[in-house]
Amino acid sequence: MFKNLSIKVIIFGFIFTFFSSFGQSFFLGLFNSSIRDALSITQGQFGSIYASATLLSSFLFIWVGKKIDDINIFKFAFLVTLILSFSCYFFSKISSISFLFIAIFFMRFSGQGLMSHTATTTISRYFTKSRGKALSTSWFGLSTAEFILPVLIVYMLTITSWQNIWIYISILVLIFLPITSYFLIRKLDFNSREETNQKELRDIKQWKRIEVLKDYRFYIICLNMLAMPWIATGVFVFQSFITESKQWGIFTIAQSFMVYSTLSVLTLIISGFLIDKFTSRKLLIFMNLPLLLSVLVLIFLDSLYSAYIFLGLIGISNGLANVLGSSTWAEIYGVRFIGSIKALTTSLMVFSTAFGTALFGFLIDIGFHIEQIAMVSFIYISISIILLFFIRNRLNPKYI
Repeated sequence: MFKNLSIKVIIFGFIFTFFSSFGQSFFLGLFNSSIRDALSITQGQFGSIYASATLLSSFLFIWVGKKIDDINIFKFAFLVTLILSFSCYFFSKISSISFLFIAIFFMRFSGQGLMSHTATTTISRYFTKSRGKALSTSWFGLSTAEFILPVLIVYMLTITSWQNIWIYISILVLIFLPITSYFLIRKLDFNSREETNQKELRDIKQWKRIEVLKDYRFYIICLNMLAMPWIATGVFVFQSFITESKQWGIFTIAQSFMVYSTLSVLTLIISGFLIDKFTSRKLLIFMNLPLLLSVLVLIFLDSLYSAYIFLGLIGISNGLANVLGSSTWAEIYGVRFIGSIKALTTSLMVFSTAFGTALFGFLIDIGFHIEQIAMVSFIYISISIILLFFIRNRLNPKYI
């Protein structure tokens, strides 16, 4: 029974992380040029709107995300599905700057926020001894989307309007997700979790969110966790600016996403096993090293092939970050209140994407070259890794 239910939970996580892609920056960034042309706005204006709408969604998410600890997971997933479907439909109706702000707010809140939060929180709570492998498998959903969707959307934009694409997505979400949720998690009960050493689980201190906020380790870990979201978001949203700056072909970034996705998947496979063997706490220090190398590539290399190296390295850090971003909190702070803790960390992650978008847009508008923006990113990553290095031996959970 446990094995069959475990498989269903993982499939549910895979599907929800795949569909979270519609609110992710890499996907929304594909419509950057089309929307700016329709509304006659600049890169910086688009970035400011994107950032402010994302910021607002992060504040709301702190409250809504914690409700997953109190509501039946099937009902919660169904509500999230309805919000996502509505958000996609609303996005197709963008006709002004105010509509753009509201549409991005809904997409970031429902897609990037609630969809991924529902998937990872469900898996983090249900699995214990194989949490790493379960999370890495479920994150294949987003990696699959990152592999398929950029090229697919670029092609679809040549045969239909971007508004029609969003209407098709809205219908797909409304039909597909409720059916799959019904068959996969309708009977899910967290009291029948994956079998493990129950005594060991009882001995681990279960931290409440207010207690986590008083722990200095939380802030240093967050500095590292937030590097990938804000830097990658800036890259994805302003991919057209990077392409123009480096004089890469129009399809270069879209094709590079295949390398990004492939390496994300390979990293997910490896990291899942490594986490279950060595724990997330010991792997955390390595998470942003590929990201550090990627910004160096952006600073010093201009060739067409450097685009594949650049996004490939980001893909490796992304694969690590996706799994570590959920399992680390569960290991250190327990799973009883993991929903409210992850609501906070997801909100911070969404906030960081707003920061990244605003910062990139501002720096672009005042005349920064992409190499200079990459140097700013390099400095941030370096500082966060150094701080984490000094506390790497103090990340063990507390026991009652």
